[in-house]
Amino acid sequence: MTTICAYAATLVLFLAADMVWLGTMTGRFYRPVLGDLLLAKPNLLPAAVFYLSYPVGLVIFAVMPGLRGGGVTQAAIWGALFGLFTYATYDLTNQATLRNWSSMLTVVDVAWGTILGAFAASGATWIAGRLTS
Repeated sequence: MTTICAYAATLVLFLAADMVWLGTMTGRFYRPVLGDLLLAKPNLLPAAVFYLSYPVGLVIFAVMPGLRGGGVTQAAIWGALFGLFTYATYDLTNQATLRNWSSMLTVVDVAWGTILGAFAASGATWIAGRLTS
């Protein structure tokens, strides 16, 4: 039950925060840099696969260690590191292979992934800890 609660909390927090970010920043930041590289509408199947699977990683590597005694701070640190490394992998690969991908885009997006990972993992640890204790 704890793992299911941890996953559900992580999914909701991660998805909600990222939707606010993308809703705010796509037109202001991503589209001006990437231009025609962005689809007019996102392809929902790969997006759904991403949003359903990424929280699994946060739960395994950050939330569960937090719930096993490390607490919210440990979950935030491990969530931030998970976000840092996963977003850096994506962004640096894109910067190495895509014409319009800029260093600024990499820095901003990796920073966002780091913050998002810390937020979702620490929040989910707090919520799951309260609901399952």
